[in-house]
Amino acid sequence: MPFSSQRWFLGALAALALGSIVFATMVGSTISGPAAWLDALTHPDSHAGEVLWRLRLPRALAAFVVGGLLSLSGCLMQVLLRNPLADPYILGVSGGAAFFTLAGMTLGIAAVWWPPLALAGAFFSVLVVFSLARGSGPWSGTRLLLTGVVTASGWGALITLLLAQSDDSSLRGMLFWLMGDLGYARLPAWAVAVLALSLVLALGFARGLNVLAMGETTARLLGVSTRRLLWGIYFVASLLTAAAVSIAGSIGFVGLIVPHLARLLVGADHRVLVPAATLFGGAFLVLSDTLARTIIAPRQLPVGVVTALLGVPLFLLLLNRARVRGGRE
Repeated sequence: MPFSSQRWFLGALAALALGSIVFATMVGSTISGPAAWLDALTHPDSHAGEVLWRLRLPRALAAFVVGGLLSLSGCLMQVLLRNPLADPYILGVSGGAAFFTLAGMTLGIAAVWWPPLALAGAFFSVLVVFSLARGSGPWSGTRLLLTGVVTASGWGALITLLLAQSDDSSLRGMLFWLMGDLGYARLPAWAVAVLALSLVLALGFARGLNVLAMGETTARLLGVSTRRLLWGIYFVASLLTAAAVSIAGSIGFVGLIVPHLARLLVGADHRVLVPAATLFGGAFLVLSDTLARTIIAPRQLPVGVVTALLGVPLFLLLLNRARVRGGRE
């Protein structure tokens, strides 16, 4: 794709991201139109202004950042494992975050401590997978994948044990958190910093990502320090996943589907794909969360349910498209 077209797509995705946030703050029971939205925007002390500034805008911004975190993580994971089916949760990071957070809920720890617990669990899982997968020989993506999958299964068993032992009063909240819920999410400044820093780092080794996507052997022949790059990708992707899970729980399909769609739009050059996936993922989750809170209003769905309902047919469509294209070739 010509560079001018890529810039046009990035501009369109930026506009989509901004438009999704505006749409999310506009749609609901109290604000129903551009004029009412502008009035609420300029009068924060009014009832509609309180709803916009204190409820909808923080939630929309949190959704955008979480979507960007997951999409960027998925984009990196797919290069790391050289597998288009890889997603941010495949290496057990979210399992560790979920177990530590649910354990905190079970012990009655205040909600303000849930994000630190999720981060601690995620990085503990990273440490376990890193220690078990590194071995003494050369890098092996297969060993990393298998170690991550087994670790994720272990976390899943521990989470099931916690849920089985929990009382009915806390079980509903725990299940909502596991399914991915932005109902009580707020946007901490450190999450924005994580996304911004990770985006800068990913753009910094975008050339290495392009070469690595052609194969590790090819990357070595072209002078890329593959072991250092691969572990760097792993830790950045894990940090992104940990940040996302600590804010909103486990939200599936964003990190799997969005990088595919972004790749179809802008191509496989990671210098463009990385920002495109981040913007697209943020907009996708903002719109999904808007649908989750309005489709059966006044009740709300966990946003993870909506992303799964949207992601499954999209994934099957992409899979069928790849199969048809492969058959023609």
